[in-house]
Amino acid sequence: MPHSGEVRFADSVHEAAAMIAADPGLIPLAGATWTMRAGLRHEALPERYLALTRIAALREIAINDSDISIGAMATHAQIAGALVGDASLRGLSMAAAISANPGIRRLATLGGNICAAGFAAGDLVPALLALDASVEIMRDGQAQILPLAAFLRMTSAQSLLVRAVIPHAPGTGAHARLTMRAAGDYPIAIASVWMSDDAQTLRIAIGAVEDAPRRWTALEQVLTGEQPDAARTEALAKTHLRGITGRDAVDAKGAYRLRVLPHLVGRAMADLAAQQAGSAA
Repeated sequence: MPHSGEVRFADSVHEAAAMIAADPGLIPLAGATWTMRAGLRHEALPERYLALTRIAALREIAINDSDISIGAMATHAQIAGALVGDASLRGLSMAAAISANPGIRRLATLGGNICAAGFAAGDLVPALLALDASVEIMRDGQAQILPLAAFLRMTSAQSLLVRAVIPHAPGTGAHARLTMRAAGDYPIAIASVWMSDDAQTLRIAIGAVEDAPRRWTALEQVLTGEQPDAARTEALAKTHLRGITGRDAVDAKGAYRLRVLPHLVGRAMADLAAQQAGSAA
């Protein structure tokens, strides 16, 4: 829990959204794992929090033939367990299963991972971008669904993240990350990939390398239509780094993040290839 500040509670999504709309200074509180470290980042804590723990609907995960819905309060551990065994969701399942440490995974939520301001190294966001995820938010009393990438660009805090919605399409996903001792539980670079079964759709997302996660569309374009090949992917990734600005931070220099990124994407592609070979056996 936060070290200071008033904590209010909501019992439903609509009540929470109304409370946020009425008080722009009211900050939604999910697993609080990011908030608890605010002092280490020398950040001032908000005066008022809105705890979402009473809203059972925000913890729901629903999987059907057309899409997957993951509530904003679903924890990393819950997500990893719910998605295990589905090849198309393997990237997100891996991201949730290996992020941080077991204690954090039991508390940290999907919503917190997406909404933590200034957190560049979250594992779930690149995995969700690779899956072409959208998010449902409540704003001005209305539910809206918009692409995750568009939500990440929003600056208004007067909305409530309700859930992520992922197309359930035939394909295979993978997730690779690199940590260093100086970074603790946080990765210094992340690569998530998703490929359709016919190889005609390929999405590659990167995280921790820049200030915010994003798709690596330039690399996607040259690899789409090909079967996964780790060596070729790594070689092409090295020639398509232009436009990616590595961030300098205490855990790693931007130049080092760029240096390891092609290898990480190659690792993810090797995982795709191994999965496809296993399913064909």
